[in-house]
Amino acid sequence: MTTHAATAVRTTVRTGGPHDEGDGPTLLEHLAGWTLVVVLAMLVTQLGLL
Repeated sequence: MTTHAATAVRTTVRTGGPHDEGDGPTLLEHLAGWTLVVVLAMLVTQLGLL
């Protein structure tokens, strides 16, 4: 087995990481993120930190 073939075999093994489909965050994740930003901004304003 050549070095290139061994590398090709090794890189095709799945490690359980993120999927390769390339789909981004869903609408629900966007809404949850922006809600967190707004709540944090309200908290900072109410505490007088800004």
